[in-house]
Amino acid sequence: MTTLLYSHPACVEHDPGTYHPERPDRLRAVMAGLDADEFKHLDRIEAPEIDLDIVARVHASDYVQLIMDNIPTEGRVRLDPDTAMSPRSGEAVLRATGAAVAAVDAVVDKKAQNAFCAVRPPGHHAESGHAMGFCLFNSAAIAAFHARAKHGMRRVVVVDFDVHHGNGTQHSFEHVEGLMYASSHQYPAYPGTGSTRETGDYKNIVNVPLAPGAGSKEFRNGYEEVIFPALRAFKPELLIISAGFDAHANDPLAQLELRTDDYLWVTRYLLDIADDCCDGRAVSLLEGGYDLDALRDSSSVHVRALMER
Repeated sequence: MTTLLYSHPACVEHDPGTYHPERPDRLRAVMAGLDADEFKHLDRIEAPEIDLDIVARVHASDYVQLIMDNIPTEGRVRLDPDTAMSPRSGEAVLRATGAAVAAVDAVVDKKAQNAFCAVRPPGHHAESGHAMGFCLFNSAAIAAFHARAKHGMRRVVVVDFDVHHGNGTQHSFEHVEGLMYASSHQYPAYPGTGSTRETGDYKNIVNVPLAPGAGSKEFRNGYEEVIFPALRAFKPELLIISAGFDAHANDPLAQLELRTDDYLWVTRYLLDIADDCCDGRAVSLLEGGYDLDALRDSSSVHVRALMER
């Protein structure tokens, strides 16, 4: 089976504004990396728009309506100091979440071994009723709840290696048995959540906070000593990856010191666990990453690891 690549031009046209770090060039950089000859066998699929009823499994209906009602016809609407919408943001977020759900369907139905969703806006900071941190709808959480509702998956895990803690995904999972959220992230840092004390009602939240300046050794130790054993004990039926690449040493928004090879390493080990626990089923979603060269190179090695399966 192959690796699927979901994307859509509308995801480039979501434009939070001049000088905003979550800029359209991010996705252009990712797709430029994936235009290399080694990725010619990727099965490239246009991301569909999601049904809002699926979004409402995670987000409050009035919040979903607020987002869709406030897409501007020109200019921008600002939802918080960091998060803004432009005229194409509505379609972009519907296709970003639509890609995540379509990827879950394809992987569970054995139409592919795994998938990468090269989409934006990112999602892991969005809580049930709040946009924040550049995020509108939480694609990873929506994908996990969809896997349970449509495919009867009892145990779904989201692993998040973005440099910022995915407070929105934790918020959606922490009271739900059968959903696990595991995150490595800089701490303290935005959004202020992600301590080891945050464990969820069912011990289903696993946080590995990394101090500013931490690098490959601390990152790999956190996975080998904490996250990988927790995943194996949980025995997920589906692995979802919140793939943020802003813990890279060259990224301007935080102070971790990862290298490109760390993303290849962690992806390979996560896929080993997927092979052992859930028949290899894995869906990866683009989250952060704000240095364009580091983002291009890191996402490329991540997809390379997906294609090795």
